[in-house]
Amino acid sequence: MKVVSMKFALSPKTIKVALCLSLMLTAACQASSDTHSSDIPATIVDPVAAMSGSELAHAIRVGDVSAEQAVGAYLSRINAYDDKGPMLQSIIALNPNALAEARALDAEATEGQFRGVLHGVPVLIKENIETRELPTTAGSLALINNDTGRDSPIIARLRQEGAIILGKTNLSEWANYRSNRSVSGWSGIGGLTRNPHALDRSACGSSAGSGAAVAAFFAPLALGTETNGSITCPAAMNGIVGFKPTVGLMSRTHIVPLSPRQDSAGPMTRTVRDAALMLTVMAGADPEDPATINADNHKRNYVAQLDGGINGMRIGVFKWAEGNNPAVSSAFAEALDVLVDQGAILVEITDFQPDPVMFRSGDSVLQAEYKQALNAYLANTPPNVAVRSLPELIAFNEAHADRELALFDQSILIKTEQASGLDDPEYKANVSAITIAARAKGVDKLLQDHNVQVLVMPSAKPASPIDIAFTSRPAGRPLGAGWLAAMAGYPTLTVPMGDHLGLPLGLMIMGTAWDDALVLKVGHTYEIHADKMLRPTYANGPFEMPTKADVMRPYKNP
Repeated sequence: MKVVSMKFALSPKTIKVALCLSLMLTAACQASSDTHSSDIPATIVDPVAAMSGSELAHAIRVGDVSAEQAVGAYLSRINAYDDKGPMLQSIIALNPNALAEARALDAEATEGQFRGVLHGVPVLIKENIETRELPTTAGSLALINNDTGRDSPIIARLRQEGAIILGKTNLSEWANYRSNRSVSGWSGIGGLTRNPHALDRSACGSSAGSGAAVAAFFAPLALGTETNGSITCPAAMNGIVGFKPTVGLMSRTHIVPLSPRQDSAGPMTRTVRDAALMLTVMAGADPEDPATINADNHKRNYVAQLDGGINGMRIGVFKWAEGNNPAVSSAFAEALDVLVDQGAILVEITDFQPDPVMFRSGDSVLQAEYKQALNAYLANTPPNVAVRSLPELIAFNEAHADRELALFDQSILIKTEQASGLDDPEYKANVSAITIAARAKGVDKLLQDHNVQVLVMPSAKPASPIDIAFTSRPAGRPLGAGWLAAMAGYPTLTVPMGDHLGLPLGLMIMGTAWDDALVLKVGHTYEIHADKMLRPTYANGPFEMPTKADVMRPYKNP
């Protein structure tokens, strides 16, 4: 692979990553333990692939890099590491027009014409978000013909700013809401997405493909979606930045739904600045999505609000959600030291009694919402989509059980079909109780009672071994509380916090409604002073599942 002369200035972090990527593996570039050391030598990699989205956009604008060169660099890496070698299987489909679009954008650039702040920058999109050039399947064979030929509003906004849709990423099928025994990061179409830091470890989900792809330098920017942890978990376990904004800040139109009350798309990137840039582009009201009615009141330049520091800011240290993993606690303590060094005033929070209604009734509420939303989406798919309702989906999975049900069942879909309607008094009462529990008695109470502006905690445990037989689900004290913000619809950010034996760890920052800019600012301040960006080593060499290896590989549509 060709190494390109770089005439522009890179950030120190990008220089470090590029050097590690462009050399044969050495002790200096290894993970912190031989437990997950690489058996695959690093190839010479175009330094363009190591750039952040912001750096790439600048390089294209000043003429040091072309969009065609950038797209080519990422396609080469995808070919070498996703389709071959370790076979990360993070990509479901590539945009066949990506190179042609890049050339067209380059032609505009030579004339001094730039569409916007992302002119020529490739972006990967989770496979439950509609784009005009590729079907939107949610990972299921049932939607393989769901080619709507349209962009969701957030994709249209990316294109308006000059972004190139590079392709669609794998995910936990149906956003990981099909079975309580699901294998995270697996879909019937995409197979199993693997964690690039350790191939025997989970990439988490449901935005597994977006997390793994950004970590593996397949694109500088990606989109995920979250109902409860589906952005922050894969971001943390793949060692990247993931941001789930306030529900209603970004449109959900033309996205395969789960819960309109909790669903949100969000950026998955390698830097907080890039997440803020994507949010600036995509945020705003959508007349088709009632939840965004107030979004224009909070649409702002999130990049411009990153700077200024956190000196004097009161930050709640949510010790209740720290868990009991010594390695995580050690990394968390170091992260807190960074915040203190930047002038933050830390306030420990050890006591919290979450209202049991969130756990007792959460699933029944989600299932009622899922039933209504999914049926509405399926009913409006193109005519050649055979599955047009939830009962038809359940029947389809049974008819294609050798692929769709080979690893785990569809018990959640069956329960969802039996769920009550949204006009049921019990559903309404539960929604009201959960909202109060997560907001007034949850995040907002913690912020107000301790007079703090945001909460910080570890994002998640280190990635667990892939377990297709569902034989081990370790328990312990709560680690992380992203579920609390998810139920509240509040913003959460995860930023790399180092690693344990080569497995990434994340720092979570949580705020109240519409405090997205503040959450990003804290994360940015931590990130630039902690410098915990990780490089995947594609550890453990080629990886084969112990059983049912055929369904772990991608489905190839004849």
